[in-house]
Formats: sequence, C-alpha cells, structure tokens
Amino acid sequence: MAVSGESVTPLLIRPHPDDRGQLLTDGDGDTQLDASLRGLENFLRIFGFCQYSPLSFVLSWLSFLALAVLLPFLIIEFSYCANCEKYEIRSFELEILVCQALAAAISLLCVSHNLRKYGVRKFLFVDRTHGHLAQFRDQYLKMIRGFFRLLLMWVVPCFIIKTAREVLRIIYTHDKSWWPSVLMLFALLFSWAYSTIIFLSGSALFNLVCNFQVIHFENFGKLLEEDRSVSAYIEEHIRLTHHLSKISHRFRIYLLFEFLVVTASQFVALLQTTGNRGIINFLNGCDFVISSVVQLVGIVVCLHAAAKISHRAQSLGSVASRWHAIVTSSLEDASLPITANANGNTAVATPSNSLPISYSESDLEAVDYVPVPTNSQLASYMTSYHKRQAFVTYLQTNPGGASIFGWTVDRVLINTLFFMEMALVLFVLGKTITITTK
Repeated sequence: MAVSGESVTPLLIRPHPDDRGQLLTDGDGDTQLDASLRGLENFLRIFGFCQYSPLSFVLSWLSFLALAVLLPFLIIEFSYCANCEKYEIRSFELEILVCQALAAAISLLCVSHNLRKYGVRKFLFVDRTHGHLAQFRDQYLKMIRGFFRLLLMWVVPCFIIKTAREVLRIIYTHDKSWWPSVLMLFALLFSWAYSTIIFLSGSALFNLVCNFQVIHFENFGKLLEEDRSVSAYIEEHIRLTHHLSKISHRFRIYLLFEFLVVTASQFVALLQTTGNRGIINFLNGCDFVISSVVQLVGIVVCLHAAAKISHRAQSLGSVASRWHAIVTSSLEDASLPITANANGNTAVATPSNSLPISYSESDLEAVDYVPVPTNSQLASYMTSYHKRQAFVTYLQTNPGGASIFGWTVDRVLINTLFFMEMALVLFVLGKTITITTK
C-alpha cells in the first residue's frame, strides 16, 4: 500500500469545471497554479527564505543581520537626545529589538531549511501528481492569495501605528537637524517591516500548508459517497496521515521555539510595563504593544491552523461511522423490500430469479414461503459489513492530527496553553502590582 507523495490515488482523479461550468484543460490550470507558485517563491526569495546555494545562504543571513539587527541597534545607540530620557523612550527599545530579532531569526532559519531541502512544491505538498489535480486548483489558488491577504491584513495596520509612533517621537524629541531624523525614521520603518514580514511569513506559510491539507481532509468525506472499495479509502487515509506527520515533523522545532520566544517576549513586556515606576505613554509603550500584537498574531495563526487540521483529521471517524450506518441500513432495507399489491396485501420482493410471494395479514403461514438468502449472498453482505466496520475502527483508533513532539495540537492543548499563560500573567502582576489600603 503506497503512502508516498509521488503515488497517484485513484480516488482523487476527477474532471473539474470552472465557475462557468466548463471543464478546464490541464494546461490552463497548470499555468495559473505555476504562476501563483512562482510569485510565492519570488516573494520568499526577496526576504531571504530561498537559500538554495551557498551564496544565497550567505547573502540572506548577512542581509538579515544588517537590516534586522545591526541597523536598528545602531540607530538606538546613536540617536541619543536630551528629551529621550524625559519620555523614557530608550528604556524599552533594546528588549523589543532582541525579542523581535529572535522571532524573525527562528522563522527564517526553520523555513529556509525546509525550502532548501524540499523546494517550494514539495514543501507545500503541491507536486505534479497531487497538486495539479483539477478539482483542487481553484482552492489552491485561493489559499495562495489568502497567504498574501493575511500578511497585508496584519502588517499594514501595525505599520501605520508604527509610523505614527516614530513621527511623534521625532516631533517630541527633536533637537538636531531634520534630515538625520527623517533618515532614521525611514531606516527604522524599513527594518521593522523587514523583520515583521519575515516572522509573519513563517506563520502564514505554516497556515498555508495546513490549509492545503484541510482541502484533502474535507474532500475525504465526499469520497465516501462514491462506490469505492474500502482498501482504496484506507490507502487514501494513509496518504493523508503520512503528509500530516511530515508537516508536524518539519514544523515542530519552529512551533516550539516560536512559542518559547513569544512567551518570553510577552513576559518581558508585561514585567517592564507593570514594574516601571515612570509614566507609560504612547511614545515609550507603543513599541511594546505593536511587538506584542505581531507576535501574538503569529502564534495564534499557527495554533489555529494546527488545531483546524487536527480537528478535520479527528472528525473522519465520525464521518466514516455515519457512512457505515447509512450504507448498512440501506443494504438491509434493500435486501427484502416490501410493497403493496392491487388487493391491498403486502408483497416481499425476492431476488430476480424468484417470483414475489403475496400474503394477507390473516394468512400467517404464508410467511414461511419467503425465500431465505443464499449462503453466497449472506457471505458477501457480511464480508462487506466487516470491511466497513474494520475501516471505521481503524479511523477511530488512528485519529491523527498536527503534533509537536507527540503532543497533538487540538482544543485540549490550546486550553492547557491558555491557562499556563494566564498563570504566568497573574504571577507577573502579583510581583509588580500591589494594592495597599489604609
């Protein structure tokens, strides 16, 4: 039973109509999907994720160190002004820079490693046999467009707030020439956008990979409506769970490290803001807010995608149970259908080689003449029943799901993480905020 990504599953080969009801040719659909994947790869190459050669590897990391670490650090160190201490601006900036750079570095490291090892198509599980299936092209294209919409939806609002904060900082702390201040403004905004897009791109890519597999898991329920063999259904489920285990293996380090870095960053932000004896205002506290929002969005996107695909995988057991019940009941009802004749009596339909036997309600002995199913018919029915039952048992005992070192990311794990974070928040607040009564 093949489980590799290169095997072709017969269940998945279907014609695909477009929005106008016309069938698309493979060339047209492949051209659109290829163009979208090339656009996605070019975007990732611009931000240094596509490290396919030693030269691109060195250039990518040098660019990251220069733009995301060295440039903002130099601006923070050499942009001292007399009013900076008055507004307590410099007290938080180094902590924010360290947390932001660590989160972006983890995203760049993990994603670039997977892209260098597998390439864009295999990394997204969009290969020539499964990615170019006619029935999934439109959904793939929609998901790729959703990747860019997700980035724009969160980067643009945060960028506007960041710009407003930096402009106000120049206005309130200006004591030199305007040109150096304007240049530092553009440099800081460019550096922030660069590191933020790198961080959120890792989360958005994980979300994209999971959404691609969600398409197949949702389609699996529709496949049960077709008259296929149970072995073909099992083969398709093994292929899906095999891809799911690959996704979990490739992203487990990324998810774990990002969660630890974001938790540490939020801990530092909460400790610095609640334990600070000065006044927290828009100038010195806005960067903490923006950084916290970006990091929480990245983690929530990852947890939502992992939980979504886990729930789709776990729900296949109930879907198969319903399918098994419907098929079993329909076969039992169709085995001896009862109809009414012209005289108002009931008739039991027998197999095609036997004549129907009519009997009235008063003639109870006529029931003895209803033909009993042959041994071959009964054996065929029981064999089909046991195959379906074994398939349902298999799905219920192998739910699958996205996991991090064996921990399945579902509602239970998310609830556990929520209460752990809540306990950490209450601990910090208990150490920094005290209420005294006279």
